[in-house]
Amino acid sequence: MSKPDELLVDVAALVESGQSNQMSLTVVTGGAVITGRLAPEAVWRQRVSDVLTDSARLGEFSAVFDTSAKKNGPPTHLHFHVARILQGTVGIPETGGMYRVAIDDVSAWTMGDFSYSDS
Repeated sequence: MSKPDELLVDVAALVESGQSNQMSLTVVTGGAVITGRLAPEAVWRQRVSDVLTDSARLGEFSAVFDTSAKKNGPPTHLHFHVARILQGTVGIPETGGMYRVAIDDVSAWTMGDFSYSDS
């Protein structure tokens, strides 16, 4: 998108202000469909830092995510947790992952998350 969707920016701002991680959202970005729950950036950063800290090979990167987010203006990114990239009938990863998506790159979105079943 050349100009971010104001409604989507408002949704992201509400998630940020309420420190809630219960808003489910599905977006299309760069041809990929990502579905999951939004988290405030600070919560997302802490979760990523925790995962990296527990890794023997990647622990040194945890400090990058420990720093505070710069708050200048409205949100520019969506921070997904418990999220999946939908590919056919499969969600990758099955257990959910952590994704950061630039709001400018979202070409379509809907409230709620999607899952597929064979039934």
